[in-house]
Amino acid sequence: MPAKGGRHPSGPWGRLKPVEQDPLESIGLPSKGDTRLLDLKTQENYYTKIVERYMTFCSDAGQRDELLRRFSSLVISPSDPAPAPAPALSSPRALLPAVTDEALQSSANTKALSDVMAALRKLREGIVASKRADDFAVQAYLFCIRLSILVKHPESYHPAILHLLRSIHPQQPLTSVELQEVVAYLVLDTACRRGQLAEAYALRRRYALTDTKVNAALSALAHDNYVLFQKVKRSVDGHRAKLMEWAEGDVRMHALKCFGRTYLSVDLDFLEKTTGSKWSDLTKSDGVGWDLEGSRVVIRKVRAR
Repeated sequence: MPAKGGRHPSGPWGRLKPVEQDPLESIGLPSKGDTRLLDLKTQENYYTKIVERYMTFCSDAGQRDELLRRFSSLVISPSDPAPAPAPALSSPRALLPAVTDEALQSSANTKALSDVMAALRKLREGIVASKRADDFAVQAYLFCIRLSILVKHPESYHPAILHLLRSIHPQQPLTSVELQEVVAYLVLDTACRRGQLAEAYALRRRYALTDTKVNAALSALAHDNYVLFQKVKRSVDGHRAKLMEWAEGDVRMHALKCFGRTYLSVDLDFLEKTTGSKWSDLTKSDGVGWDLEGSRVVIRKVRAR
């Protein structure tokens, strides 16, 4: 029976609101059977949504310092490839800004960045499966590589670099600047993270890399020169600096061992400047067991006869 006035009473189904689905999560991985990202137009539309989410994150971050903190807040697990962005892009192929070491403890920020990177993984799978090699593929891969480097997630940036150089570049050549940039990333990653210095030199020769700062970084690693290593790290952009961080601990440890074999004691200021670390970090992170007496670090004590 119709209600008074000819209106039917609203049933329980009429009060349900449609479920709002995240556009980045609505599409699955091509490797898991979702074929929508094999379509070229769908890839472009999906990338637009990724960039929009990225820009929203940048806008929400507000001030630049806050944005950089959000970059370093991202924690990546092996099962969830996730990276982190930075201030607004004037061009999707522009370099992303450097990242501070300060962390922002916020699960919401971490999820926002993780969603962007997870979506980029899906997009990369779609590009590979569709054998796409055009300007759009270059743009998407550069964007992904830079974000992944900023949060030190080699599971994302290393295969992306290899596919860009081996599969896309021969069909859709990178500009000379882009090629030098990507090769510099590969060389530094090979030397600093993988510890394959000879292979890094071979890659530099194969791709004719002419980057004086990368050359200096390789020289510092070859000679265990921590002072030069730190000097180079402070002079490069944020992406190269992030890659150099992989080797920083080993090179610093070698420098500390040299101190231990050479000096009985040193000034604290000299030790901190040489190693690029504060005393608290040296004792806590590097396991330094020397004694601090005022402004003097006692490495070894001479036994009285």
